[in-house]
Amino acid sequence: MSSILYAREATLDPSEFIDVLQRSGLAERRPVADRDRIERMIAHANLIVTARDGGRLIGVSRALTDFAYCCYLSDLAVDRQYQGSGIGQRLIEETRRAAGPEAACILLSAPGALGFYRAIGMPQSDKAFVFERER
Repeated sequence: MSSILYAREATLDPSEFIDVLQRSGLAERRPVADRDRIERMIAHANLIVTARDGGRLIGVSRALTDFAYCCYLSDLAVDRQYQGSGIGQRLIEETRRAAGPEAACILLSAPGALGFYRAIGMPQSDKAFVFERER
């Protein structure tokens, strides 16, 4: 594994985003077959932090924030080959840094990722409420 570059990016190529979702395992929980929806997801996110190895996207944090009060981290995906090496934790740290110290970082975990968030010490709330997607 060469040096990983972390950066805030204004946008992502939809194909690149879909690819990392597939390589991470998150694709089973995202509408990767609906390119228009993926494009809208990228276009309306206002905080995207990436991890790249030699230019190849290996991790992404996609969030929506007001940079003042809250930051909803909607997607955290790391290529399976790189999982367990601290990339996900670093993406969260970079997302929190970019959102600013006044913004709370909020996310809804995929069932299989609960252990990861607990292991990195992210506090778990019992105060969240969710209207699930209609489609």
